[in-house]
Amino acid sequence: MNPMLSRRCCLGLLLATPLLAACQQSTVAAGHPVPIDKNTSCSLDGMSLMDYPGPKGQIQYEQGAPDFFCDTIELFAVYLRPEQQRKIQGVYVQDMALADWDKPVGNWIDAKSAFYVVGSKRTGSMGQTFASFASEAAARAFAAKEGGKVYSFAQIRPEMAELDGGVVKDKMM
Repeated sequence: MNPMLSRRCCLGLLLATPLLAACQQSTVAAGHPVPIDKNTSCSLDGMSLMDYPGPKGQIQYEQGAPDFFCDTIELFAVYLRPEQQRKIQGVYVQDMALADWDKPVGNWIDAKSAFYVVGSKRTGSMGQTFASFASEAAARAFAAKEGGKVYSFAQIRPEMAELDGGVVKDKMM
């Protein structure tokens, strides 16, 4: 092969590689939840998401890696912070009408269209949690069985998601 042609091909590949990587990154950041596995850890405390019960959450950003949360209260605590400056592409939680509470995998839904049961007797990785559901009917059925009150995403307030004990203000955590 002609050495000059070989150099042009190599230069072309070097120039194209960042463009291909950018295309891949924009595909991941296009607003789709990322599946979790045994290596996925919580962005706040490093806990393995798959080691604990209850609904999980994730925030996808326009740029950079997503944040994962082993509990929906943690997700809201970060999302509702006034100092949150990164541009968010999507927020996802698990539909607990479909997911196994003790070992939830998959069943990701848009957190902003979900319904949450706050104050139920079911616990997640951090104690009391916000049970997330795709439908209001499923959330109400869960609340009738497990206790708690149903809220939409817009109704969740920062003081409900404090990490000092959250809903019940348990200062023992």
